[in-house]
Amino acid sequence: MTVKTAVIGLGIMGQRMLEHMMRHEGFDAVALWDPSPEACAAAAKIAPEAKVTASAEEAISAADLIYLACPPVPRKAYALLAAEAGKAVFLEKPLGVDIAESEALVAALEASGVPAAVNFTQAAGAALSDISAAAQAGALGDLVGVDMVVTYTNWPRPWQVAADWLRFRDEGGMTREVISHFLFFTQRIFGPLTVVWSRPSYPADPQLCETALLARLETASGQPVSILASVGGAQRDRQEFTIKGNRASHRVADFSEVSISTGGEFVAVESEAGEPRAVALRAQLDDMLLCMAGRPHRLATPREALEVQRLVETLLTGAQ
Repeated sequence: MTVKTAVIGLGIMGQRMLEHMMRHEGFDAVALWDPSPEACAAAAKIAPEAKVTASAEEAISAADLIYLACPPVPRKAYALLAAEAGKAVFLEKPLGVDIAESEALVAALEASGVPAAVNFTQAAGAALSDISAAAQAGALGDLVGVDMVVTYTNWPRPWQVAADWLRFRDEGGMTREVISHFLFFTQRIFGPLTVVWSRPSYPADPQLCETALLARLETASGQPVSILASVGGAQRDRQEFTIKGNRASHRVADFSEVSISTGGEFVAVESEAGEPRAVALRAQLDDMLLCMAGRPHRLATPREALEVQRLVETLLTGAQ
């Protein structure tokens, strides 16, 4: 049996996930909706047998799983509609941008009992699974902290420019879109984090998102988590974080490229065969099937995503 799926939000992420659902034997995309006719037309080329519906409500009624790739603000309403109809929900991150709204969403999803997960793309991937296992086995020795480094020539990146909302302070920015993944990964290994101090930098235009972030967070036992993020300058985009142990440290670059140092240069670890993004998305979809079946899975729960959101919004506000 395949899962009848509706995709709401047909921009970059919606089309990307739709493409990978079409490759996966467990999913059948039956309904598509976006307020943009151009986005609908592009998605229809990917899934020609799916129906482009007249409304989000019609798409929700046609499916058993609702994948929400729309911007954060409208996402809550669609998720609640789906949950009220007894439909499973797979949400893009961030969960939201308003803490109170997201708290209400998580409470409603939990009360409904519908399967629900948030798409932090490393959740079911080999990098998180392998590093978690190595840490638990003691291969890293004592864990001593995390370094996150994110630098971009431009934000949004060239492939993201069609999603114009990503450049605005209200819903976009690299902290919500990228650093949130690393915060989720870190909390899976170290447990809850607290923001000690944060210094975001913003352009003169008050509508635009952050251009830099320096921050220190700490684990419950005081291990430091450092963030250095910036936009600008002629350089290769860099997105990496390093889980540091006193015996070995593991670095993840570009979400899936793992390397290990025992005190010298970092040495690459052989990765799973296949294009990294395709491998990661298939793993996420595999675990979404487990989630829908009520079985143990590795995907981020809405409550985990809420805890990441709390950190992100504190970082963006600034703290001393």
